[in-house]
Amino acid sequence: MSPVQTIIAAHRQGQSVGLYSVCCSNEQVLRAAMQVALQYDTPLLIEATSNQVDQFGGYTGMTPPQYREYVEQLARQQEFPIERLILGGDHLGPNAWQHLPAEEAMANARDLIAAYVSAGFHKIHLDCSMSCADDPARLPDETVATRSAELARIAERTATAAGLPPPVYVIGTEVPIPGGEASLDPGLEVTSPKAVAQTLDVHRRAFAAPDLAAAWRRVIAMVVQPGVDFDHSTIHHYDPQAAAALSTWIETQPGLVFEAHSTDYQTEASLHRLVHDHFAILKVGPAATYAFREALFALAAIESELLPIEQCSDLVYVLERVMLEQPRHWQKHYPGTPTEQRVLRRYALSDRCRYYWGEPPVAQAVTRLIDNLTRHAPPLILLSQYLPEQHQQVLLGRLAPHPEALIQHKVAGLLAQYARACARNGAEVPA
Repeated sequence: MSPVQTIIAAHRQGQSVGLYSVCCSNEQVLRAAMQVALQYDTPLLIEATSNQVDQFGGYTGMTPPQYREYVEQLARQQEFPIERLILGGDHLGPNAWQHLPAEEAMANARDLIAAYVSAGFHKIHLDCSMSCADDPARLPDETVATRSAELARIAERTATAAGLPPPVYVIGTEVPIPGGEASLDPGLEVTSPKAVAQTLDVHRRAFAAPDLAAAWRRVIAMVVQPGVDFDHSTIHHYDPQAAAALSTWIETQPGLVFEAHSTDYQTEASLHRLVHDHFAILKVGPAATYAFREALFALAAIESELLPIEQCSDLVYVLERVMLEQPRHWQKHYPGTPTEQRVLRRYALSDRCRYYWGEPPVAQAVTRLIDNLTRHAPPLILLSQYLPEQHQQVLLGRLAPHPEALIQHKVAGLLAQYARACARNGAEVPA
């Protein structure tokens, strides 16, 4: 069995273990994730979405082989064992090509799956839940399952041809949009056992062909709505009682667990309880880049206190200017007055500014900020004001007051909650 299957099997045998998934391409986030995985002795599952990485480059500009090389290069630099890295593909299907007719969109999706699997991505989330240009507004479950099985067939053939270990699969039709940025419905409902049983049955029938029998045995998880989500300023926290029926149902399905999307901003106690209740795969994305943004803004505030204005990076201003010049990643997401939109651009939990860190003016401002604070180390009094948790670690001699170390420590604090919730030697569930 692969490390993923081993963890899922241990969970189903009664061990309180799980797998956390870092859905991100940000360098500082991934470096922090590697530090956390080393600290808690966990494997590290890193997932790319079909928006981030595809055969044409995605919004990161990386194809699946390029993304793998990027992650492995970071691992070598961090002295993180390559064999403990697991790569996954999230929302793999026609997502990026919904504006095209289904036949054309699915042709691209087939190429997408082949690119991911041939590059060694092991955990594959099959997501064909979205309608294409000539589809009905809501796809029947049978269509979703048939398309998912079609992509699984491509994945199986690709892995065999490349001599790679066969992938493991995640299925499910009740999936949030990539990034979890929809407006949060106050009446958010947990998926019913009846609905998830229907989804499983439909997919089982779609995978009934002889050449997919082995693939079906490697379906490890289903994506459902456990009652957790977030939007720009609101968090829907986990309620174990509301999800009790769903948690009980999955116990009747040998070898399966649930995968929980949009777990960002949940309390650590909720993360532990989610794993206990068989939502054993926890995905985190925007919360990690939100912590990264918080660290950068804090460092920019320190910089402005230390240096003359003409020497400063003006990072917050540069980011704002670029987001206004290139509004495609936030404009349709952030409603309200100009003032309300400005606040959301900077501070929204959905963290649309994560799409802009790679833009040359923003990247240059970040580099200048780090260079400035490398030459002029943040004094303790300013660390206490703007990065109090990191200030304590610097005082104790456990953390260097270097800007990149401070950034990574801030992000690692967030990711460590996931590691503790999933690790065999993790802390007890906090009160």
